[in-house]
Amino acid sequence: MLSLFLKYSVVGAAAFALVALSFLVIRTLAFGRIPLKARARGDAGKGIIYAFGQGMMPWAKESASGHLPTFFAGIIYHGAIFISLLYLFFCIFSWKPPSFLLMTVQMIALGGLLAGFGLLVKRLLRPELRAISCPDDFVANLLVNLFLLLSGARARFPVFESIFFLVATVLFIYLPLGKIRHCFFFFYSRILFGIFFGRRGVLPPAVRQEN
Repeated sequence: MLSLFLKYSVVGAAAFALVALSFLVIRTLAFGRIPLKARARGDAGKGIIYAFGQGMMPWAKESASGHLPTFFAGIIYHGAIFISLLYLFFCIFSWKPPSFLLMTVQMIALGGLLAGFGLLVKRLLRPELRAISCPDDFVANLLVNLFLLLSGARARFPVFESIFFLVATVLFIYLPLGKIRHCFFFFYSRILFGIFFGRRGVLPPAVRQEN
């Protein structure tokens, strides 16, 4: 009975997060849109493809190319988060994946957990990072780390399902309120980035060279 209640609480919290995030996106439109008067010199579609493809590579980002361990830790961390969310979806609908997939979830969740704690330690040890950090940075990291821990634990021991659902509920409620919402706005901002600079012919860089 408790597990069923918590299962519905996860669904409700996820619905709340979706509505709240959609509201935040719509609110950005309240500022209006600046009309683009210049003639288009490129393809917005190609700009979007670049933004989500080659533009995500470390050599395309000056900050990432200089901090490769952090870059790859972030890739592992966020990849584990999305896999754990997918596994949560399976748990809510009581779908039992094959044993090899459960083992995969455990390994990915563990890798993401280690990466998450590594990023947290770096934030704590580097003075320049501590100086620009706020409580939300630490709360978000610890909450997501707990979610990853319980995702891997639930994949190995079903008895952890109730606490997994409880933490997932808290995570979804916190999602639109804290910095974790960047996982949602990442896609929104990259699309706008690709459209704008793709239309101007800046992205992909090869278009700029041809012109």
